[in-house]
Amino acid sequence: MAQSRSRLYRVAYSWCHDPCLADDLVQETLLKGLKHAHQIKDGGALDSWLFSILANCLRDHFRRQHPTADVEEIMELAAPDASPEERHTENELVGRVRRAVATLPLGQRQVITLVDLEEQSYSQTATALGIPVGTVMSRLCRARQALRARLHETPSSLHVLTPKIRSVE
Repeated sequence: MAQSRSRLYRVAYSWCHDPCLADDLVQETLLKGLKHAHQIKDGGALDSWLFSILANCLRDHFRRQHPTADVEEIMELAAPDASPEERHTENELVGRVRRAVATLPLGQRQVITLVDLEEQSYSQTATALGIPVGTVMSRLCRARQALRARLHETPSSLHVLTPKIRSVE
């Protein structure tokens, strides 16, 4: 289970956008997973089982507290041979995608991160989130459509700050 920690953290962070909360959720997930490890019969279903525990931990957190809108950007690790311009362009793109994903409803965010980022199957995602496969498919379709529309918008409509250049004479 310890090797699943980084995957769980990535998913938790993409769902809540809070590094401290994501870390707490992963810790709670692993504790519950270890406590109930005897329940897992199929080792291949471990990821789905852990993602379902993570989803339940997130639901429990939202029941206990009102969610806050504290979004922090994580610095991307760029390839060492990338130029500063390439890293800047990549960081802008990553930021646009993160902001677009953050605007999705939680259900769509959960599905798109599990299917597209963690490469879980529809049935694994359905099991992890406790929803029917058809719901996974429809949420994924709506999430992809929304992301496509948001990413094709002009940068000014996404509130991207562009530097103002003025000439000095």
